[in-house]
Amino acid sequence: MPRRVLLMARELDLGGSERQLTVIAKALDRSRFEALVGCFRPAGLRGQELSAAGVGIAHFPVYSFASPAAASGAWKLARFIRSRGIDLVHTFDYPLTAFAIPVGHFFTRAIVVSSQRAHRGLIPSGYRTLVRATDRLADAIVVNCEFLRRHLEQDEGVASSRIRLCYNGIDLDEFQSGDSSRPAELPADALVIGVVCALRPEKDLPSLLKAFACVRRARAGLKLAIVGGGPLLAALKSQARELAIVDECVFAPATDRVADWLRAIDIFVLPSRSEALSNSLMEAMACGCCAAASNVGGNPELVRNGETGLLFEAGDVADLSARLELLIGNDSLRRRLATAGVQWIRERFSVRSAAQRMGEIYGELLERRAGG
Repeated sequence: MPRRVLLMARELDLGGSERQLTVIAKALDRSRFEALVGCFRPAGLRGQELSAAGVGIAHFPVYSFASPAAASGAWKLARFIRSRGIDLVHTFDYPLTAFAIPVGHFFTRAIVVSSQRAHRGLIPSGYRTLVRATDRLADAIVVNCEFLRRHLEQDEGVASSRIRLCYNGIDLDEFQSGDSSRPAELPADALVIGVVCALRPEKDLPSLLKAFACVRRARAGLKLAIVGGGPLLAALKSQARELAIVDECVFAPATDRVADWLRAIDIFVLPSRSEALSNSLMEAMACGCCAAASNVGGNPELVRNGETGLLFEAGDVADLSARLELLIGNDSLRRRLATAGVQWIRERFSVRSAAQRMGEIYGELLERRAGG
């Protein structure tokens, strides 16, 4: 009989954690596991995707930990775990880790597993304290790259025996290289440098704009595409005007046509100052972009410098500009790195691989519990 697992995130809309939860819930071996999903806010793109795939969704309406609804939500969650015979609870983001790990540990017999999918310095301080408190309650903590394993061991004092590695997986049927018509905003003959991401401070997109301003005349017809939404959109548009590159820039909103945009980008740049294992970088490489990424976090686990792309020092505009000039001026190098990047992602970061690995983690924990 399949073991029941409850995968949990705050909401079921856009976002890397929500995407990976959805990937795992849909792709787990159904002969071994029955996946259910729990959340605070069920409305959204991933909620629709899960419902269409026949994955059950449980709504726990908690919108503030300081409200009476938090206590009633905790009771509802514990009752749900017990009544549904949930064997294992896995949280995919920090709000649910802070909420569900203590509930599962103290009020149910389920195995409880948390996730660490980004550097803890990015977690708001109040939540960070709560998440750290769960480190000793969780039966295991799943990380998505070796960088985060080292971060938990060296910076957070988490025992290595509690940490499990499961790389993200992406849909290689959706994200694949090939010819497709470019979005109308991009000329067919342009060489396009671009990024698809949330426009947040840690992505350091101002450095990308500055570097593009340095190389804009290296080749006729260069374009810079910034695809995504977020709090820095207005500031980035203002910076483009100040740098006198606004005519060469295309700002496009967040979209569900991510693969189409990626296939239109020749050089994908991820200039983040902090990163774990980037879904957007993996998707770009799978779609045939030549990747250039900052040498931080899990980026070097995807971009092997000089083999599957190029690395540059985070925040170093001159270093990024030099990498861009090299790729702009050397078509054969750009194509070679892009081809190697496609192969690297397809061999190691598929949905199937991620679901198989997560199933191994769940199976190990369940067998260990059964064995006492």
